[in-house]
Amino acid sequence: MPAERIAENLAFINWTVLTGLAVGSFWAVALGRLGTAATRGYLGFTAFCAALFAVLAVLSDGALPNALTGLGVVLDPTWDGPRRAALWILAACAAAYVVALARGGRAPVIAGAGVAAGGIALALGALAWGGGLGGAVLLFIQLALLAAATGGVWAAMILGHWYLVTPKLAEAPLVLFARILAAVVAAQLAASIAWLVIGAGPAGSPGLGALTGSWALFVWLRLVVGIVFPLIVCWAAIQTARSRSMESATGLLYINVGTIAAGTILAAGLYFGAGLLV
Repeated sequence: MPAERIAENLAFINWTVLTGLAVGSFWAVALGRLGTAATRGYLGFTAFCAALFAVLAVLSDGALPNALTGLGVVLDPTWDGPRRAALWILAACAAAYVVALARGGRAPVIAGAGVAAGGIALALGALAWGGGLGGAVLLFIQLALLAAATGGVWAAMILGHWYLVTPKLAEAPLVLFARILAAVVAAQLAASIAWLVIGAGPAGSPGLGALTGSWALFVWLRLVVGIVFPLIVCWAAIQTARSRSMESATGLLYINVGTIAAGTILAAGLYFGAGLLV
């Protein structure tokens, strides 16, 4: 039954992954341009990816169903139009930033607008599916952390590749990205523990009972495969990047792309399928 319920809500899982990639990767581009020595070529390519992901997120948003089979998750269509508009603005800002980067500009206004549009899209999703202000706040935190992790690891992995063609690039940008990614994953772990303890989520689960109930397998997979293991790999990536073993760091980030994406899928499936925040 849990697996079937997750499958029934694949449209929302798809939205979560695509929106997370779009928002998180553009956040990384803005940080990389304004706060690191990352090359314009890398930033432009990653911004292009963010624009593409944002367009795909808009298309997936339009395919979302009007009802859920999950426990206690109620959909509010009031926010559907504004949410899609915010995603379109993100796509436009990311595309404009590609042009600005190609011309050598820093374009802080475009970067700020894109960062804000991504955050607003996540907030509107939380308002639509959070089931009230309190639930929306918790869901926004969840979506923001998922976006930062999913898009962040994608951006970090691409940056690792850039060192293979730009060997003289200082290791500082990759070290910074890996450290931020580790901090985000650590924040996910802290939030998941807190939510399991208080039984957060529309289903109103009985605290730590989610660790032994019918959804226990997926909860443990989310915690171990989607959070704890990536956190360990992030630490290893930081160490290898600091020693300029960039091929090893890139390989580790490749692993984290898969595990963090799997964790995002599990987190979305648990929320929309079971009404659990993990």
